[in-house]
Amino acid sequence: MINEDLQNLLLQYCEPESELLQRINRETNLKVLMPRMLSGHYQGRVLSMLSKLVNPRRILEVGTFTGYATLCLAEGLQPEGKLFTLDINVELEDMVRRNFADSAYEKQIVYLLGDAMQNIPQLDEVFDLVFIDADKKNNGAYYDLVIDKVRPGGLIIVDNVLWSGKVLSNQQDKDTRNIITFNDKIAKDPQVEKLILPVRDGLFVIRKK
Repeated sequence: MINEDLQNLLLQYCEPESELLQRINRETNLKVLMPRMLSGHYQGRVLSMLSKLVNPRRILEVGTFTGYATLCLAEGLQPEGKLFTLDINVELEDMVRRNFADSAYEKQIVYLLGDAMQNIPQLDEVFDLVFIDADKKNNGAYYDLVIDKVRPGGLIIVDNVLWSGKVLSNQQDKDTRNIITFNDKIAKDPQVEKLILPVRDGLFVIRKK
């Protein structure tokens, strides 16, 4: 969405990656299929900043991947806070648990493997911050499951809502139509305030009234 020169300039003016995040970034790109799913340096700093502004006691993440965004979000947690992160990919479990173990947040992270559609209703928590970055066709379903679990003033952040610019195309595939349907759903929801940040592939930042 942003040309490479401008992207490099943005990176010059934001906080650097920690050594652990650099390692996760590198290892993901070397060893994992579809490494583009990783949030990366700039988006990671955006997530960290938003989390620090909210200073959450409870965070929910739908879609762990290799744990990069998880650790960025955890930077804003209160000392007694917890982050619940949900994923279905058991093949990445060893890598993810090692990444969490090497961080300062291991004891604050609850890593749940399985179907998020089943796990979310079982979480008896009130969340200050939710990050949805999983299978895009279910964005609307995840949103419906979490909205009543978010406190007034809490944030829901949804990734990939610009879909590499395909949301502007006249010839839309099924995935693109799903993204647009979700975006339209949020735009019409009177429960929330919302805006899209053109960060990487688009972050929908949604504040519950």
